[in-house]
Amino acid sequence: MLRIGVYDIVPAMYESRVKGKVMIKASFRDDAPTGDLLTDYDRDHVKLYLRLLDAEADGADWKEAIEVLFGIDPATEPERARRVYDSHLARAHWMTEHGYRILRLGRPN
Repeated sequence: MLRIGVYDIVPAMYESRVKGKVMIKASFRDDAPTGDLLTDYDRDHVKLYLRLLDAEADGADWKEAIEVLFGIDPATEPERARRVYDSHLARAHWMTEHGYRILRLGRPN
């Protein structure tokens, strides 16, 4: 049985705080886009993708990254946290391999 929750339909809004300072305020979907077309969502989340790639390159634990970058507590929402992290990291990698060309050339797609 497929369960669809509010998080699957409505993009989440969040503020991630580190030492009392707001780090990011943005909306995101639980599942990043897939496919070969660069989307408005991708364009709006380039910085987030770069931060995910930086965290991965630095060897940061995925649970720390998801909490800091998305404001999701992996202890209370482990399945959602993992899905958000995995889908956005996969899209970040796609952007480094394919999406950047579209951005660089200034083409719509």
